[in-house]
Amino acid sequence: MLSAIPCLRASHLRSRLTFVSKLKPGYRAVSSVPRHLQAQVAVSENLDVHDGGLPPHLEKITSESPPGQGGGPPSFLIPPLNTKHHHVSQEQDAAVRPVLAEVTKNRDEFWRKVPVWKDVSANDFLSYRWSVANTVQGTAKLFKFLQAVVPEQVPLDKSGLQMQSRDEFIKDVLDGVTTATMAIRITPYILSRVNWEDPRHDPIIRQFLPMKSLMVPDHPKLALDSLHETADSPVKGLVHRYHDKALFLPTSVCPTYCMFCTRSYAVGANTDTVTKASLKPTRKRWEEAFAYIERTPQLQDIVVSGGDSYYLQPEQLTMIGERLISMPNIKRFRFASKGLAVAPTRVLDESDGWVNALIDISNKAKKAGKAMAWHTHFNHPNEISWITTQASQKLFEAGVMVRNQTVLLRGVNDDLATMSALIRQLADNNIFPYYVYQCDMVEKIEHLRTPLQTILDLEANMRGSIAGFMMPSFVVDLPGGGGKRLACSFRSYDSASGISTYMAPAVTGRDKDNKVYEHFDPIESSSAAA
Repeated sequence: MLSAIPCLRASHLRSRLTFVSKLKPGYRAVSSVPRHLQAQVAVSENLDVHDGGLPPHLEKITSESPPGQGGGPPSFLIPPLNTKHHHVSQEQDAAVRPVLAEVTKNRDEFWRKVPVWKDVSANDFLSYRWSVANTVQGTAKLFKFLQAVVPEQVPLDKSGLQMQSRDEFIKDVLDGVTTATMAIRITPYILSRVNWEDPRHDPIIRQFLPMKSLMVPDHPKLALDSLHETADSPVKGLVHRYHDKALFLPTSVCPTYCMFCTRSYAVGANTDTVTKASLKPTRKRWEEAFAYIERTPQLQDIVVSGGDSYYLQPEQLTMIGERLISMPNIKRFRFASKGLAVAPTRVLDESDGWVNALIDISNKAKKAGKAMAWHTHFNHPNEISWITTQASQKLFEAGVMVRNQTVLLRGVNDDLATMSALIRQLADNNIFPYYVYQCDMVEKIEHLRTPLQTILDLEANMRGSIAGFMMPSFVVDLPGGGGKRLACSFRSYDSASGISTYMAPAVTGRDKDNKVYEHFDPIESSSAAA
């Protein structure tokens, strides 16, 4: 087990920002933080603190707020980047090795291309404990990681004719961090899928690391809670918008934080721009949600999300699943987790109990005549590796239904070739493409949004290129809490003004009857169309 260590005070963290000159092979020696970057990595009382609770194998649900959640004192700090100190134990090695014998032979150990992980064995990399320990979280660790992996010069433009220095790139990222609504947490797996020779234009970096130079002013209609989830919550952490379906949010923590998170009002640690409405995983709050579900007979379908279901302990996952199975009114439920995309090693790590708990709940649901599924979130083909394939195959053989929900993002997957490749690779891995979402109208991500016409064109050109049951629905989740509507079902769309209108007849209550919902294209695209 990783040891919980006291939260470091600001004075201690300042000393950590001066790095040692003797580092293991693959690290660059850095004597101090460059003067022009000191403001971005200036420490505060809560810098680099594990935001939102312990890793799943350490976190315990209690009747009170657990440490590290919201107002409680943080009790866990991920150790500094140093893979030497995070090899798996002999017991864990024995548990992981049977998997390794089957899946790692003659495989590309792609993570070794990242300088700090060039000596990391497959045994370590496939350990979920190693993944948690080496997750890059917080400004100080991000700065240190980028110093170690970014080349001295990187392309500033796509042609590669203009270059920028490492320090310039890092400053751009850290300036973005001070503006963004989401905290920094990125798993080793997803960082190992990045092209670090050209990070500025990498489609994975674009999703998880903010660059201030790419940001543009927000559309005036953008909002932190653009879907009005809080207003649609009869009890805290339970969104009831549709007649027969509700969204249960047991936690507000994720293994990796997306810049474009629709729940940026609640998920992750506080940032310089947002104080989060944290959803603490307390027994009391969970019981209030369960009680509401049980006394609302029209509810038949529950989505368990967050945050991310990956941050539930196996015991918590089992408890939630069994509780839902026991409710006569519930016929279907899904666990929503980006884990398969950002930390698929956990599925293969037999020393970790999360996936076995999920499989067990899936089997129990089937015996009860009910359906359980895992809803995951891939956005680009580069996120898929042989590890993904092996993890997906394990789930497929175990009979777990896995569906994917993609978010359409400018510069990531907004072209036909990329989106088509993603959908086909998901299908080939028995991950059913379920939705492609128009990016929600949340703050600080205007540069990632696309006009409605983009999603309409993608669907029109993809239709017929793959089996119908593997063709996702292209949808808009309507601002103001109108729910999901097919993108092509608009009542009107004026590309010059960028305004489209929709109605949602099945979504009623809270002054929603016969309501006309408006969706707005990014300002930049509307101006260009005009």
